[in-house]
Amino acid sequence: MSFNIDQIELYHVRLRLKSKFQTSFGEEQDRECLLIRLLSDGEQGWGECVAGAEPGYSYETVGTAWHVLESFFIPALYQNDVRSPEGLHQALRAYRGHPLAKAGLEMAIWDLQGRLRGESFAALIGGAAARIPVGVSIGIQEKPEQMLERIAGYLAAGYRRIKIKIAPGADLDVLEEVRNAYPDLRLWVDANAAYSPDDSEIFKRLDTYQLELIEQPLYNDDLVEHAALQRTLSTDLCLDESIHHLRDARHAVELGSCRVINIKPGRVGGYLMACEIESFCRFKSVPVWCGGMLETGIGRAANLAIASRPGFSLPGDISASDRYYENDIAIPAFTLNEDSTIDVPRGPGLGVEVDLEYLEKATLKTGVFRRNSL
Repeated sequence: MSFNIDQIELYHVRLRLKSKFQTSFGEEQDRECLLIRLLSDGEQGWGECVAGAEPGYSYETVGTAWHVLESFFIPALYQNDVRSPEGLHQALRAYRGHPLAKAGLEMAIWDLQGRLRGESFAALIGGAAARIPVGVSIGIQEKPEQMLERIAGYLAAGYRRIKIKIAPGADLDVLEEVRNAYPDLRLWVDANAAYSPDDSEIFKRLDTYQLELIEQPLYNDDLVEHAALQRTLSTDLCLDESIHHLRDARHAVELGSCRVINIKPGRVGGYLMACEIESFCRFKSVPVWCGGMLETGIGRAANLAIASRPGFSLPGDISASDRYYENDIAIPAFTLNEDSTIDVPRGPGLGVEVDLEYLEKATLKTGVFRRNSL
């Protein structure tokens, strides 16, 4: 179906998290992100750029994303008369980096395309599953007993897989307490690149806690050191920050850098690349799952759609809307089923609508970019 994008709107929003979320690279109490709306032929499409306020997980921030969208990506979209996700990447081929900004713009095009066609995003990208198994990710806590309290709450809510963030000094004591309290719990840990190869004694201890996986223990751009570490461990390593492209996934598998891959569409530049990585990993029998970035319901809907593809065999960090926000910016909210799954939206496009009244309250800055006005 052919369409013309007539107007693009950017919204810099800030939402208060229900509780602070702490990882090895920082702490968040408020979640900032960039929402993108495309207008075409009386229809709209929404996207979410998951860059945050600070360059912690990624070098990208809301500010850098706004800059590259306004100055380069949106003009290129108009100049090349982009009408599809594939056309967007062709139009942006001259610009290196900034995958989070590219992914947000691509998501909005998928949503618009799906709405115009009357098809769900999941259907457009080959998703099949009606429900997605999910888990929950818990940030670093000040004391082990606080971690135990958080775990107990999420287990009572129905989550069956728990991932906890770790860092030097906030790892072994916590895991000892958790394993003693929950010997059969499906447990993952995520280091967000907080360790080095010199921490061999810590890794030996981690290998004794019957973890399903250890996520990104070493440098955020490394494959070689991870391969050496994986050879010493019985626990599966999972790579997150080190995988930015299909090439990285292929090299990681060839080197033996990991046995599991976390596919975050924002990190890899969008859902087209996420599908390519999923297809490769499925061919190689490498399990994948979908990571989370504290998304609003817009990004959460898109992640549920990608996770409905057949290669996503492990529960992702998607979680229900009320895991993070008292009020989400997209409706309807996503809820957890009794079997620790969340339903994949089947309405046109992403299958959610934006609460425009709440959006106005949460917005710090807006920008409007019309065709022929740049």
